Amino acid sequence: MEFNVKKLASDAGVFFSRAMQFTEEKLGQAEKTELDAHFENLLARADCTKNWTEKILRQTEVLLQPNPSARVEEFLYEKLDRKVPSRVTNGELLAQYMTEAANDFGPGTPYGKTLIKVGETQRRLGAAEREFIRSASINFLTPLRNFLEGDWKTISKERRILQNRRLDLDACKARLKKAKAAEAKAALWNDEVEKAEHEMRLTQTEFDRQAEVTRLLLEGISSTHVNHLRCLHEFVESQTNYYAQCYQFMLDLQKQLGRFSGTFVGNADSTSPAAAPSAPAVAAAPLPAVPTIPVVPTIVGVPNTVAEGVLNPNEVKPPASGTRKARVLYDYEAADSTELALLADEMITVYSLPGMDPDWLIGERGNQKGKVPVTYLELLS
Repeated sequence: MEFNVKKLASDAGVFFSRAMQFTEEKLGQAEKTELDAHFENLLARADCTKNWTEKILRQTEVLLQPNPSARVEEFLYEKLDRKVPSRVTNGELLAQYMTEAANDFGPGTPYGKTLIKVGETQRRLGAAEREFIRSASINFLTPLRNFLEGDWKTISKERRILQNRRLDLDACKARLKKAKAAEAKAALWNDEVEKAEHEMRLTQTEFDRQAEVTRLLLEGISSTHVNHLRCLHEFVESQTNYYAQCYQFMLDLQKQLGRFSGTFVGNADSTSPAAAPSAPAVAAAPLPAVPTIPVVPTIVGVPNTVAEGVLNPNEVKPPASGTRKARVLYDYEAADSTELALLADEMITVYSLPGMDPDWLIGERGNQKGKVPVTYLELLS
C-alpha cells in the first residue's frame, strides 16, 4: 500500500513537471530541445502519409459502396469480427425486375425477349461489379486500413513517448540551470548541482534511445509507400478488368439485340388505338458530340458489316509475320460462325488484318479459326 502511494506521488510529480515545462514553452519562458532537420522531415512525411491514406481510403470506400448506411453496416460487422452478409448489387436487382417484367408481358413478345436479354446482361454486369468490389477491398482497402490501425498507431504511441522524454529532458536542463545560478551565490548548493546533472544524464540517455526507436519507425514509411504502390497497381488492374468486362458484355448485348428483327417494330395485331394524325415531325437538333467508347451502331434489318464482319476468317491466311501468342482471360461464346469460341487460360495464335475493327483479332487454335475480342485476351510478347 505504501509503495503504491509513493508511486502515485512520483507519477503525479512527473506529470506536473511535464505540464509546467510544456506551459512555459508555449509562453516562451523555457527552452526547448529541437529535433534535427532530418527527423522533422520524417515526422512531416509520416503525417502527410497518414492524412492522405485516410482520405484515399474513405473515398475508395465511397466509390465501392455509395450507400452510407451500407458502409456503416459493413463497418460494424468488421468491428464485431463477423462476416459481412452478401448484398445484391443494383445490376442484379435490375436484372431480376426485368426478368419478372418479361414474364408478365410475355417472354415471346419482342419487348419481353429484349427484357430477358438485357436482364441477363445486367446480371453479368452485377456479378462483375461484385467481383471488382471484393478484389479491391482485399487488395487495396485492407492494406491501407492495416496501416492506419497498425503501423500508424505504433508510430503515434512512440511519438508520444518521445515527446514526454523531451519534456523530462528540458525540465532537467531547467533545474540544472537554476542550480548552477544558485551555486554562484552560495556553496551550499553543490549537492543540488550534482543531483541535477545526474538526472539530466539519465533523461538525455532515455531521450536519445527513444529518438532512435521513433526514427526507425518513421523511416519505415518508405516501405509503406512501396507496399501501397503495389496495392495501387492491383487496384488499377482490377478496375481495368472490370470495365473491360462491362464493355464486352454491352457489345455482346448490342449484337444480340441486332438479331431480333422485331425488337423495335410494333406488333401487327396490337389492339392499341391508332395515333391521331399530327403535324409533320420536326427533326431534333443534333446533340453535341461526347467522347465515348467506340460502339458500332446496330440497326434492325440492316447487316452490320463491321461488327458481323463481311470477311470470312476461314478464307484468309495468316500474314508471314506479325502473329502473336495470347492467353485467354475469360470464357467467350461465339456469336456466329465467323467468331471463335474461347476457354479461359487457353493459348491461341492471333493476328490482325487490314480494315479490321481494332477491338477484334483473328484467332487460331489448331484447325479452328475466327474473330476474337481483344478485351478477352492477354497478348504475350
